[in-house]
Amino acid sequence: MAVFTPVSNAQAEAFLEGYDVGDLMALSPIAEGVENTNYRMETDRGRFVLTLFEGRTDAASLPFCLGLTDWLALKGFPAPQPIPDREGGWIGTLNGRSASVIEWREGAWLRAPSPADQTAAGAVLARLHQAGQGFGRTRENPVGPAMWRRLADRCAAGASGVDRVLLDQVEAGLKRLGDPFKDDLPSGPIHADYFPDNILFDQGAVSGVIDFYFACNGAYAYDLAIALSAWGFDGEGRPDETALAAFQRGYEAVRPLSPLEREALPRLGEAAALRFTLTRLHDRVFHDPSKLVTPKDPAAFLRRLDYWRSVSVN
Repeated sequence: MAVFTPVSNAQAEAFLEGYDVGDLMALSPIAEGVENTNYRMETDRGRFVLTLFEGRTDAASLPFCLGLTDWLALKGFPAPQPIPDREGGWIGTLNGRSASVIEWREGAWLRAPSPADQTAAGAVLARLHQAGQGFGRTRENPVGPAMWRRLADRCAAGASGVDRVLLDQVEAGLKRLGDPFKDDLPSGPIHADYFPDNILFDQGAVSGVIDFYFACNGAYAYDLAIALSAWGFDGEGRPDETALAAFQRGYEAVRPLSPLEREALPRLGEAAALRFTLTRLHDRVFHDPSKLVTPKDPAAFLRRLDYWRSVSVN
């Protein structure tokens, strides 16, 4: 269960006094996710999500993240709108954490998406890139190359055994990659964490795109490379060519890639593989057993490098 900060019914009721969302009827933890604490709240006026932002989510970034979801929702994109409090703010404090009330989106994420689901998810990512144009706030990528270096250095102080071997492979990959963002590619707000568990489906269609807390400004092709790395491989990190093709086909049906983006995509795929390998390796090396979250396997993400390197030379 991904609940880092417990919240009682009484505490939630006190927090909700600042909101015009009705009286609390039920409060239940949401087990999905590994970054923040989430509760489903039933009130006499509907269903909402109560989110408490944990350590990896910088409170200073929340106006960008929540502002982007609000912007997208107002554009008709299936992002959950943040609910303002009685004073018009989106961010409060609960149990020592920044906290927000967010619209509930119906649906569930797919453990085994079909090619049609992959195509639909790709199209929605392209719609996100289009709808985000004109959003006025900016945020630097919180897990960009500078953070990769800090994570690798920190892992070096604690990694041993198989983790040490994995870190050596990551270091070699970083050296080979160099600057993955050297091109002037089309850019704007990106999700930067467009994994299947952040995309909800209902009755065969995408009903919600959630968890924008890594969202930032960046190259659209990098966001696509992250998504392909998330949707187009099995649990062991082996490529699924059908899934990869279906997702990219859906994306390009809405927003075709430029020749420069197409050329850069394998390099950006390498960058995505290294970025998520490093954060997963860091989480495993420094895992707190008191937190009821199982660290994800970093090796499975590192194996994606082989695929991206193979397509870069074809």
